[in-house]
Amino acid sequence: MHVLITGGTGFIGTALTGELIDAGHEVTVLTRQALETRGELRYVKDLEEIDNEAQIDAVINLAGASLAGRRWNAAYKREILDSRLDTTTAVLHLLRRLESTPGTLLNASAIGYYGHHGDETLDEQAEATPGFAQDLCWQWESLAQQASALGARVCLLRLGVVLDAGGGAFVQMAQPFRMGIANWMGDGRQWLSWVHRKDVIAAMLFLLQQDELAGPFNLTAPQPVTSRDFCAAMKRHTRTLITAPVPGFAMRLLVGEMASELLLQGQRVVPAALEQAGFEFSYPDIDSALGDILGG
Repeated sequence: MHVLITGGTGFIGTALTGELIDAGHEVTVLTRQALETRGELRYVKDLEEIDNEAQIDAVINLAGASLAGRRWNAAYKREILDSRLDTTTAVLHLLRRLESTPGTLLNASAIGYYGHHGDETLDEQAEATPGFAQDLCWQWESLAQQASALGARVCLLRLGVVLDAGGGAFVQMAQPFRMGIANWMGDGRQWLSWVHRKDVIAAMLFLLQQDELAGPFNLTAPQPVTSRDFCAAMKRHTRTLITAPVPGFAMRLLVGEMASELLLQGQRVVPAALEQAGFEFSYPDIDSALGDILGG
């Protein structure tokens, strides 16, 4: 199989690329970095470098500016949106000009699609409530869905907070605990719908192989936790001296709107569609995930 990945040098994309290469697949990665092609792994800086005659079996679209890259203002929120829509538009243009249309598009999204619902359990059929993250995901998914009319099977990957060592949100989440300080943000009752990076990669490989599956898929572990629950689990896996929650007003002062949108509220999301399709999580609960990540 020949797989094209946008955002293939990021936290998820790097691990995914490695798994695909190890499994004997050919991979083309769209990246802004100047990297040399080696073996079955090719890098391009523009999708226009791909010939019309190229045989691409699947596209995995992960590209987009980080929501936590810097403090939100109007310009950065525009960059967050444009980075996703521009790359997806380029993917659609590629699909239109290829002589043989890729059979599958796995398009990243996020559980922010649902907005804030308090303690309500959310599967893929849940309704959305308005907000910046919700509108961002809705626009991204709507654009990606246009690939269906071109003959591609479209799976929308609504990612939760992806945890693993060496990158992603976990680095910042774990830092206070490594310093001996256990904490949560705000009242700690907001839900954290998390997922181990290894399960994200396994789920993507699973969806690539299931030609009958399409539509939205929550990529979250079956057992979401509250912020307080996460803190308690981290204390079981690290040595802490004190517990010092971070007040909500302090988070708002530090990071502004992003605190209210992403950190002080959350979603209680479950992967109903994946589990119904037969996918099994290697790390269904937070203790098994942290045991793997922290090595104990």
